[in-house]
Amino acid sequence: MLTRVKSAVANFMGGIMAGSSGSEHGGGGCGGSDLPLRFPYGRPEFLGLSQDEVECSADHIARPILILKETRRLPWATGYAEVINAGKSTHNEDQASCEVLTVKKKAGTVASTPNRNSSKRRSSLPNGEGLQLKENSESEGVSCHYWSLFDGHAGSGAAVVASRLLQHHITEQLQDIVEILKNSAVLPPACLGEEPEHTPSNSRTLTRAASLRGGVGAPGSPSTPPTRFFTEKKIAHECLVIGALESAFKEMDLQIERERSSYNISGGCTALIVICLLGKLYVANAGDSRPRTRQRCLLSPLLEYLGKKKEISHPNWAIIIRNGEIIPMSSEFTPETERQRLQYLAFMQPHLLGNEFTHLEFPRRVQRKELGKKMLYRDFNMTGWAYKTIEDDDLKFPLIYGEGKKARVMATIGVTRGLGDHDLKVHDSNIYIKPFLSSAPEVRVYDLSKYEHGADDVLILATDGLWDVLSNEEVAEAMTQFLPNCDPDDPHRYTLAAQDLVMRARGVLKDRGWRISNDRLGSGDDISVYVIPLIHGNKLS
Repeated sequence: MLTRVKSAVANFMGGIMAGSSGSEHGGGGCGGSDLPLRFPYGRPEFLGLSQDEVECSADHIARPILILKETRRLPWATGYAEVINAGKSTHNEDQASCEVLTVKKKAGTVASTPNRNSSKRRSSLPNGEGLQLKENSESEGVSCHYWSLFDGHAGSGAAVVASRLLQHHITEQLQDIVEILKNSAVLPPACLGEEPEHTPSNSRTLTRAASLRGGVGAPGSPSTPPTRFFTEKKIAHECLVIGALESAFKEMDLQIERERSSYNISGGCTALIVICLLGKLYVANAGDSRPRTRQRCLLSPLLEYLGKKKEISHPNWAIIIRNGEIIPMSSEFTPETERQRLQYLAFMQPHLLGNEFTHLEFPRRVQRKELGKKMLYRDFNMTGWAYKTIEDDDLKFPLIYGEGKKARVMATIGVTRGLGDHDLKVHDSNIYIKPFLSSAPEVRVYDLSKYEHGADDVLILATDGLWDVLSNEEVAEAMTQFLPNCDPDDPHRYTLAAQDLVMRARGVLKDRGWRISNDRLGSGDDISVYVIPLIHGNKLS
């Protein structure tokens, strides 16, 4: 392992000398530079930038902040701003997309239970956009608002592809259930096409023995109910939407895996998306600590040994600021927070460790002189610690190295959830890391109809370039100071708010680099921020 760390240092130094211009066309494996790009690199389409403007935005010294042009508007008057990194990669590896999706029932889909309680609904959004259901709207579908952020690593390829295609996978998954969702008065059927069961309130619960006998009535008589051995679970409508989002992320990841043999889709990305569907916000996060390339990650053990300060990691994060209150809408995922899942996978499939790693966790690296001694350890089935006798296998490098946000999977990467990374291997080996990386998002739901929102209540979506240097409290304080001083009728107030957040995180270029308030070090990473006003998603009336 020491030899590999030395090799990583050499490769890292070579990378510094050569620059990172090749990162977009590398990726190894099937994603080689000889293959065409799936989509050309660019900035979010909704910015409407020309190629010259895209090139000008890639100034790592001036770092100009990009915002929406005055002639362009996003749904709900959403604000957006971004800035490129200070030189860690040639391109801005963040990507974003925002649009209104129309979800219609698939042709030939089994019809769901007819809606006996159909009624006309009116949207509270400007110009009636989104969230509008009309009578007999089966052929017109349902509008769904979509915002997304993707933070790429080891190249922007996966982030670019996901920003173009994930919304289509989401639409496809929602098509199967759109008719069920429109009929909110009836619980989803267990099987499509089934009539929902309306159990009389005075019906008695049958024992298992009575069920086996057929319940009341003589065997075979018309009054005998069908045999039932268990109670059917009641599934809420929002659970179908959550399942659709989870399936869409999986399909997106599988598509990247398939197409990497035909296209150059470099690296991987974390993903943070929001959809607003039928009065509820669904925030799906498949992202965690700041992703690193292999060269940067492999330096972590050496830097720790040398006593160097390592970078602090933060997740892609979404928070709601409502009347000054902070409501987190996504969780942080690190190798340590997902330790038990990773350890269990390694325990069940030890071949994934390549005979070089141990799935067990120890407080520190085990040394050969400690063979036969008892040391604290933790396995997948443990939240506490116990002692075990050290054996030869325990001398292997731990599957999870480091603590908290500094933890790494196989000493290589701080990502445990995201899209792509199908060709990522442990340095100088044939051990693939992808089996330990999950594309499954965590989905949180926020019911807009339960609250009355003011003009200053917002949902903040941002990549880790913002959260690296600003806490949730600092972001909330910035919004509560900035928005009340803006004209509430100004259609660009939320764009200006997003710009303000990016400026606070980037800081000002001084002799000692980018600096923010209190002379703290500013963010040298790509920064992308949405400010989404919740007043436009208020309760339907």
